[in-house]
Amino acid sequence: MTDLFLADCPARLAVELIADKWTVVVLAGLSRGPVRHGDLADRIGGISRKVLTQTLRRLEAHGLVSRRVYAEAPPRVEYELTPLGATLTEPIQVLSEWARQNGEAVLDALDAGSISGARRAAAAHDALDAGPASR
Repeated sequence: MTDLFLADCPARLAVELIADKWTVVVLAGLSRGPVRHGDLADRIGGISRKVLTQTLRRLEAHGLVSRRVYAEAPPRVEYELTPLGATLTEPIQVLSEWARQNGEAVLDALDAGSISGARRAAAAHDALDAGPASR
């Protein structure tokens, strides 16, 4: 079995590609079939057109997305999953379901961590206020 964490492992490249902030969201947005750039941006929300373009180009270069240009005026371009990209649809659905079931718990843990961080900051502030004699 190949070690996924070796720098020269092809599987590591695939994991790094999928782990990008926008990759899974873009692939999920394309899972419903071909879509135009602007419609995909609207479907996803929160992504700039520049970042969407960069993400689509990267996914196209790695064989997960295809770009189809129609000879029309004005030009029409659609993006869709390739057969390789479509193999990620089910794992993304599983991950999405996990996120739906556990999203609140993740936020709760984040909030709890923020409270602990605030307590540490307050303790550090109190120590500074007490001066060097207390340290």
